[in-house]
Amino acid sequence: MSSSDQSTAGGQRSRLFVYNGGFITQRRVRRILDLAGYDVRLGLPGPDDLVGIWGQSPTSHRGLSVAERRGVSVLRVEDTFLRSVHPGRAGDAPLGLNLDRSGVHFDAQTPSDLEQMLATHALDDHALLSRAKGAMARLKDLHLSKYNAFDPNAIVPDPGYVLVIDQTQGDASVTASKADAARFREMLVFAQEEHPGARVIIKTHPETTAGFRPGYFGAQDVSHRVELLDTPVSPWALLEGAVGVYTVSSQLGFEAILAGHKPRVFGQPFYGGWGLTQDEDPTPRRQRKLTRAQLFAAAMILYPHWYDPYRDRLCTLEDAIDTLEAQARAWREDHLGWAASGMRLWKRKPLQQFYGRQKRVTFTDEPPTDDRRWMVWAGKAGPEHDGAVRVEDGFLRSRGLGAQLVPPLSLVTDDTGIYYDPTQPSRLEHLITTRETLRADQQIRAERLQKRLIDDELSKYNLAGDLPKLPQGHRILVPGQVEDDASIRTGAGAINTNLTLLQAVRSAKPDAVILYKPHPDVEAGLRTGAVDTHDLADVVLDHVDPAALLGQIDELWTMTSLMGFEALLRGVKVTTLGAPFYAGWGMTTDLGSVPEQRTAKPTLHGLIHAALIDYPRYRDPKTGLPCPVEVAVDRLASGQIPSPGLANRSLSKLQGLFATYAYLWR
Repeated sequence: MSSSDQSTAGGQRSRLFVYNGGFITQRRVRRILDLAGYDVRLGLPGPDDLVGIWGQSPTSHRGLSVAERRGVSVLRVEDTFLRSVHPGRAGDAPLGLNLDRSGVHFDAQTPSDLEQMLATHALDDHALLSRAKGAMARLKDLHLSKYNAFDPNAIVPDPGYVLVIDQTQGDASVTASKADAARFREMLVFAQEEHPGARVIIKTHPETTAGFRPGYFGAQDVSHRVELLDTPVSPWALLEGAVGVYTVSSQLGFEAILAGHKPRVFGQPFYGGWGLTQDEDPTPRRQRKLTRAQLFAAAMILYPHWYDPYRDRLCTLEDAIDTLEAQARAWREDHLGWAASGMRLWKRKPLQQFYGRQKRVTFTDEPPTDDRRWMVWAGKAGPEHDGAVRVEDGFLRSRGLGAQLVPPLSLVTDDTGIYYDPTQPSRLEHLITTRETLRADQQIRAERLQKRLIDDELSKYNLAGDLPKLPQGHRILVPGQVEDDASIRTGAGAINTNLTLLQAVRSAKPDAVILYKPHPDVEAGLRTGAVDTHDLADVVLDHVDPAALLGQIDELWTMTSLMGFEALLRGVKVTTLGAPFYAGWGMTTDLGSVPEQRTAKPTLHGLIHAALIDYPRYRDPKTGLPCPVEVAVDRLASGQIPSPGLANRSLSKLQGLFATYAYLWR
């Protein structure tokens, strides 16, 4: 259990008197303190109260003075080591706070709660260390750091350089380490002398690059061996190519440890002195030797108070990583802006909500002439859209049909192809291949997601409908499809209509109980695909909840329906006659032709991770924020989803009246 869990478990609350306006104006900071058990107040504290100060900020002396005069304890508040997409000075709220009653983590003059934890906590719990290892691997895999407004694919220098880390002038951690400009220049000299002939890269601090605060290094330090790197790049990619890392007290030194380095440290940061650094100015009382996982477990799991902005509660590190992954991905994909083609009018508002948070999406039939990225609705893509990213609905879409103009909770963007078209590779196909092997943390996440989907009976559209009493026998479900759908046009073979599908199943399984489920769009009269089942189906299941139905069958036969994937999640045997994205990986009986490149053999959980966690983007309809899949599942399960507006409902009814002419608007 993290410290954030423990704070709320006991129910003990304290009045926290503050003298810095940020505690009042920053709603996220105030809310985390409230959830952690602290009531923020103005005025003078009593004997049982606390004074809150922000680290060693310029205003902290006010609180320290009051605390000394009133004889009360101090709570020092600081950002966590995994903060946000942008720096706080750019306006981003923090993902969590470090709350310390003993000191502040970056000042070695007084042992902080974190230092005492590192010195005395056993840190030997197998589950805790397993969580730490999984989270460390995940941060590296996702390129997540304290600040995250960078492109993970941005070019870094060729490997073989020495990395020297700059910091901002007057930073509290630098001051606490008794360092100054001379110390930074001494560090630069050491880096060159200890690595003769090697290139030296000075990494500028993100706040310096953004123009908020100057650093210690500048153009005057550049030479034939030394260069400045002030472009936003992934710290993990930068650390990958370094042969040595030099820092005073930067958090990047901590990440260097996680990346496998033993950095040369010229200050006294919290991560120095535990056998994982080369310390120029060691802290004598720190004698314990720790592993990377132990250091990480204390600093990232036990010490911080993490916040969940979707459910408004304290949470675990893993939840915080989920949040930052979703928000960083959205910024990285959207910050250049988008130009969108082939988008019907009713789709434009949802697309703006998904992709227009950084820059508004422009809707055009022409490719962009600036640096905006280009997207096209996958079903509208043609040769003229070469180079555009394909966009489609995700696999956990909504409560209601897209054909009824219900906006989506998830969308997929594919820069390679699109998942339903097996005639060309897709990004999803690549992701499934990479998930052939899962780490323990990925396995756990996929298992939990699978259980939630089954327990809450969730599917793509989550339509209501009572399940009738079904005949006894070996039940085979045959889901009908929209016959002019792009997945049929590209992914079905000789069997490409609902009638020929039923005929094939009846021929192969003459004694089975065949249950035919028409596609919801066809049931609603919005798309083509109605079929006279004659004696081919024993039961026709109109307006039945698909998720409830999947628990009552023995097999499912399909051309390319997503219900095949949903059946796999529930342990149902699936036979495919086309080439849906989940075919060809060893989990289905494939009677159709599947792409030759699908040679990997992932587990079901690998398929779940790729299709539901890695591939789509999700938007929380309650907060409007990019969110992880688990939040979308919560909203679908609880029904906390806005209904379509009056205009969409009216247009949907008109579509039903003119379904024959659906090609005009689809």
